[in-house]
Amino acid sequence: MLNVVEADQGEWAVLRISGELDLVSSPVIRQRVHDAVAEGRHDVVLDLSDVLFCDSSGVGVLIAARRLLRSCQGRLRLILPAQGAPDGSHVNKVLAALGVRRLFEVYVDVASAVEDDAQPLSA
Repeated sequence: MLNVVEADQGEWAVLRISGELDLVSSPVIRQRVHDAVAEGRHDVVLDLSDVLFCDSSGVGVLIAARRLLRSCQGRLRLILPAQGAPDGSHVNKVLAALGVRRLFEVYVDVASAVEDDAQPLSA
């Protein structure tokens, strides 16, 4: 089951996502990002802290969101905390395994992601 909670933090639309990001739930995330852009929100943070599972369709929706936001001169930032694992969260592991982790600006929490001079974590 997927749950998405949207909040505004300054100029950023923050989507806090929990549950599984898979073939069934990915269209929900895609639509929420599209809705944010349609509302004129071009800076989006996807908080994936509580995503327990992510398959290739989930990765696809993240890549599509990045492409959409770049096309409108927007920014996409992901929250992928370590959660006690030496190599990071499940989503971080999946992105790294597929070789696409470097495409994303990744932060440990929302507060650091929405800072003006925020520095992403290294890949």
